[in-house]
Amino acid sequence: MSDLSAEKSPTATTSPRTTAHQVPDKVSLDGLEQRWDAAWNEQGTYSFDRTKPREAVYSIDTPPPTVSGSLHVGHVFSYTHTDVVARYQRMRGREVFYPMGWDDNGLPTERRVQNYFGVRCDPSLPYDPDFTPPQVGGEGTSGRAAEQLPISRKNFVELCERLTVEDERQFEALWRHLGLSVDWSHHYQTISAEARAVAQQAFLRNLARDEAYQAEAPGLWDVTFQTAVAQAELEARDYPGAFHKVAFHRVNEDGSTGEPVHIETTRPELLPAVVALIAHPDDERFQHLFGTTVRSPLFGVDVPVLAHPAAEPDKGAGIAMCCTFGDLTDVIWWRELQLPTRSVIGRDGRLLREVPAWLVDGAAVAAPALWSELAGKTTFSARALIVDALRESGDLDGEPVPTQRKANFFEKGDKPLEIVTSRQWYLRNGGRDVALREELLKRGEELDFHPDFMSVRYENWVGGLNGDWLISRQRFFGVPFPVWYPLDADGQPVYDQPLTPAEDALPIDPASDVPAGYTEDQRGVPGGFVGDPDVMDTWATSSLTPQIAGGWRTDPDLFARVFPMNLRPQGQDIIRTWLFSTVVRSHLEHGSLPWSDAAISGWILDPDRKKMSKSKGNVVTPMGLLEEHGSDAVRYWAASARLGTDAAFEVGQMKIGRRLAIKVLNASKFALSFGSPEQRDRLLDPALVTVPLDRAALAGLAEVVDRATAALDAYDHTRALELAETYFWTFCDDYLELVKDRAYAGGASDDVVSAETASARAALGIALDTLLRLFAPVLPFATEEVWSWWREGSVHRAPWPTSEPLRAAAGDADPAIVGAAGAALAALRKVKSEAKASMRTEIAKVTLVVPPAMTAGVEIALSDVRAAGRVVGELDLVSEDGESVVARDAELLPAPPKNR
Repeated sequence: MSDLSAEKSPTATTSPRTTAHQVPDKVSLDGLEQRWDAAWNEQGTYSFDRTKPREAVYSIDTPPPTVSGSLHVGHVFSYTHTDVVARYQRMRGREVFYPMGWDDNGLPTERRVQNYFGVRCDPSLPYDPDFTPPQVGGEGTSGRAAEQLPISRKNFVELCERLTVEDERQFEALWRHLGLSVDWSHHYQTISAEARAVAQQAFLRNLARDEAYQAEAPGLWDVTFQTAVAQAELEARDYPGAFHKVAFHRVNEDGSTGEPVHIETTRPELLPAVVALIAHPDDERFQHLFGTTVRSPLFGVDVPVLAHPAAEPDKGAGIAMCCTFGDLTDVIWWRELQLPTRSVIGRDGRLLREVPAWLVDGAAVAAPALWSELAGKTTFSARALIVDALRESGDLDGEPVPTQRKANFFEKGDKPLEIVTSRQWYLRNGGRDVALREELLKRGEELDFHPDFMSVRYENWVGGLNGDWLISRQRFFGVPFPVWYPLDADGQPVYDQPLTPAEDALPIDPASDVPAGYTEDQRGVPGGFVGDPDVMDTWATSSLTPQIAGGWRTDPDLFARVFPMNLRPQGQDIIRTWLFSTVVRSHLEHGSLPWSDAAISGWILDPDRKKMSKSKGNVVTPMGLLEEHGSDAVRYWAASARLGTDAAFEVGQMKIGRRLAIKVLNASKFALSFGSPEQRDRLLDPALVTVPLDRAALAGLAEVVDRATAALDAYDHTRALELAETYFWTFCDDYLELVKDRAYAGGASDDVVSAETASARAALGIALDTLLRLFAPVLPFATEEVWSWWREGSVHRAPWPTSEPLRAAAGDADPAIVGAAGAALAALRKVKSEAKASMRTEIAKVTLVVPPAMTAGVEIALSDVRAAGRVVGELDLVSEDGESVVARDAELLPAPPKNR
């Protein structure tokens, strides 16, 4: 047997079929998903053999989908791309480590639990071991916090864990139906005990190396979710507002006020927080004001007029008020000009309830009275009150001018972010450390991006960082920081002396666990301790997926075999978050990249060419599509799009994929319809291929194998599919029709046939064997079904085809022969079609006019052309210039009886 014969998989020795492999009388795609998923699971077809050395392993850092209710068709799209890679590498002889994870901690899970069970978390409440949620399934609440039952943090976390288990079961069922060749014995949750321990251990090591630190500083804050937000989670969105032209007044030497200085602002509610007016140092309009003092309207606070190059002369009035804090520019001015802090907006997004000290001492007499109206108001309500007061005082010049301004939003939020001063944990990521930034840029250069232009997004993100990675969140369902703080004699935390656990004690929860040397009754009392209340950003855990999946903490043998991994597949929109953060963690902990290659999928677009997303409500859930069209058909649609390229959601493409899968079954049935089941392996003997047309077919297939292999090596699955599909349809439309009569000669079951018949049958068998393996990564169910009709083991454990045995069988045959002969047959069929005659109608006489470039090919295959075209009489060949073969002077015999 040649290299064309499949190797038997050590883990897939049987299939759900009869011992004597049988071709069914009727072929169908129906039910293949359930049948073959069960078989693959039983046989361990995709089980990872951990005894293989690192150089034989191909490991994939599979994206853990966010567990928030349901997967959508965009997931099917991108995860199919990954599965094609996994299946190809497995057939190339690599031992593929292909785990699956579930990203089940963080805000999406919390929101789903709140709405599903009608609850919200209140950490001040005690745990109720007998708690029963007021609802199940999202019925009976509008989702408003006021209508949700407050419960303890522990009760809330238990509900999160309960719901994620249910969601993950549904996710796995869909992935299995799609045919992902995942090793389901290797799966993880980002909230599991092991994942928490990995995240906590990595953090403690960052802390020990001074890569993690705590700071109290102004930062972006989401007032809805009551949590700090990192730079990578921002979205700039249009937000309606208005410009207000407001008058400050110069302060004279005697303390009186003089001429007005007008600024334009979209946030007049921050007037009580103003600390300076800022203009560009080269702006001649304000040279005389630099170094002077102005007084704020309504509140009577004196502030300096200062210069800073970040001021924009052509924006608004050219001079701006600096408030603490209205936007990130205010933070820059505050830090670099060493300005005071006068915060007036709390973490709830409302103005402070107590009168700020700077509005009591030396400010306008009316300031405290005005504040009594503003206290506790939302920024929207406060803005309206202040604008009315400015009108009354005469300090509003004209009416507000409506505008659309850009505002920062948390990517999962629906209100503009505020800037609030709070104590948070940070991880160094090159935002402020130039040397580290350069190291991370070099890591990006080492990483092979597919497509390569995606590397620019990484470079731009790293180059544009303006601060370190804020990794703490004020949430509940997440990985706690493994830190406690001693309390001084006044009961205040000593933040610069954190208490940390030993690595072998992880995971821990500082809210319930006690640091070494303390007892529980010392919690929260002077001289005792208090646990850190925050949890880690979900990316701080997801950035460690190679370590979690690879057993970094608990399975060093496995980790040594799979890390650094080979591939990170992911979406383009999270290069700045997941890809970059994983590079940071691996660089800091291991001094290496986490993987060698990154495959970046594009987006799925709806009919309006907009990205599909749950937040936009334009997603399509995939199970119905899989059931209607078949998984192979949906996979075909996904694989028809290249990496990095956005693709339209197109049911028509799925229908094409289903037609292809059905054709694979039908063409295979024909190719396997000769001889007994025990004798079908003889079809793979290349020595039997002697007829030039048969050799030409295999010569063309050899070229396809070489080019498809090169494409898949370059992570271009779309090109590989195009090549295989184009050849396959030509093979079916031309070659199968040309050799059908010759292959059937002597009867389907006769053991003794002519050399010409044996040649056709062998060429069909060899081509089928090769084509099944070419299609296997994209059409796993149809190809496995056909493989089971005549071969042992699984096609997905068979070796990837190579061109050498095909070329050996083809000799020096010209692949163009098949195309030329096919064109001649098409010309004969056209004659019958135009005469509205059956294709079985015989031709008594015909002249074929053939372009010179095709003449030799038609002559070589003339006997097959004659037989397939039913030419029973004279057939003349004429070589003339033209674009295609033309049939002239054809004479048709009467149509045969229908029962012939």
